[in-house]
Amino acid sequence: MKRTRIEDIAREAGVSKATVDRVIHNRGVVRKDTARKVAEAAHRVAYYASGLIDRQLAIQLPELKLGFLLIKEKQEFYQSLSRELHAAVAARKDFRGKVVIRYSPSQSPADFAVIMHELAMQSDVIACTAVNHSAVNEAALALRREGVPVFALLNDFARDAREAYIGLDNLKAGRLAAWMISTATRQRGKVAIFLGSNRWQGHELKETGFRSYLRQADVDLQLLEPIINLETRKLTHETSLALLERHPDLRGIYVAGGGMEGAIAALREARAPGEVKLVVNELTSVSRAALSDGYAMMVIGTPLAELCREAVDLMAGASIKDHSQTAGERFLEPQLFLPPSV
Repeated sequence: MKRTRIEDIAREAGVSKATVDRVIHNRGVVRKDTARKVAEAAHRVAYYASGLIDRQLAIQLPELKLGFLLIKEKQEFYQSLSRELHAAVAARKDFRGKVVIRYSPSQSPADFAVIMHELAMQSDVIACTAVNHSAVNEAALALRREGVPVFALLNDFARDAREAYIGLDNLKAGRLAAWMISTATRQRGKVAIFLGSNRWQGHELKETGFRSYLRQADVDLQLLEPIINLETRKLTHETSLALLERHPDLRGIYVAGGGMEGAIAALREARAPGEVKLVVNELTSVSRAALSDGYAMMVIGTPLAELCREAVDLMAGASIKDHSQTAGERFLEPQLFLPPSV
């Protein structure tokens, strides 16, 4: 006799195979009437584990809506982050979770603050990638008073109001970038650093770490004044070309935030591979290609799967367990990618 498969249940219930899988394995959020329809279909087609589905329906798991405020919806890194967030929530067995993601149309503190309030109306707990600004901090404090836990993701803000920061130790990331450039550079010369804006605390910490390492290492490299690139490819490209023309002895560039595509394009136009030591953040198709052809020396990456699991775990703890279980900072070890590793 042919064994009943998930496809058979899905066809009988009139739902997708993914929905049947979620009901059987108790993953994600499935409406109760849909889950019951799946259970009834399983009995009709004599599915061998129909009793398991019945037991799953009997289990009353808490339902939790997790809100995330991100930026740059079309950027590869944030698309990967979105996928990992959904995967981390779907993998939980102790609650039925729903992911709500909103993207800020700009890096304006006012936009972040407005979306935080809107997201809190749709969620039980939220995590935000946002600038450190009084408007954002006040929004986090107001939400805390309303009983909505707020977490800082990738960039810290509102230390007196948020539950915890989850991300890299940005001071350490800056020191790693300086170590790589100074180690790989044998000539005296100049080094440049690009920051998204002074509102990103993570970028300022990276600059501090970068500067302190160069000073302590006592290398013969002059750090130029930080350049604000607003994390845009175009501005980074134009500024990088101007830097290369103005400073023939430019030995290294560190792009502490976004916009690395512009620096990579400028180096390809104006320098030979490896002539200027470039360090960027996050492994994407663009940075991987730059490592492969010698235009990037190192990529400092965020372990996205670990970041999302940690964030979801802390958010669930703050929402359905106890606020006291959360910690002020959860630093993740950076992933370091070098040319031989890609």
